[in-house]
Amino acid sequence: MLMDNMLAYAEVDEILKLLETEYRERVPEKVRNFFKEERMPNYNPKIEVGKPLTNQNLKRETMVLLAILNINYWCDSEEEKQSFINELAENEKEKEELEKRYSPDNLFQNKKNDNKERIEKENEENLSLVEYKKQNIFKRILERITGFFKRK
Repeated sequence: MLMDNMLAYAEVDEILKLLETEYRERVPEKVRNFFKEERMPNYNPKIEVGKPLTNQNLKRETMVLLAILNINYWCDSEEEKQSFINELAENEKEKEELEKRYSPDNLFQNKKNDNKERIEKENEENLSLVEYKKQNIFKRILERITGFFKRK
């Protein structure tokens, strides 16, 4: 966990370096220095300026830290903060629903139910009524005669 945090600090530090001066200066120097000092020293993340952050394969911890920085330093009004917080809450709800829907337990449970239904349907088909015809007398006599010849 500590290593993940150190990697995230390095990513945040790199992103802060790429920000316009106005936004970088909104983050207190003490906070910026924290990220510089606590980052993993030999990790230099490659951040592509023209590419959205969500497409840059950043650590989840990095995204959380950026969200915190956004709420605390980059949102210009309380309404903007609240709107961002509501959006985060909505995203979290959607994430939980997707995790629940596509969790391995639920996927296997659905498969078990599908298999159970399929087996019940096959059993039902196998148990359907079979018409029983009583052999007529001539066939029975013929079978007995052929049985005698087979024994000898």
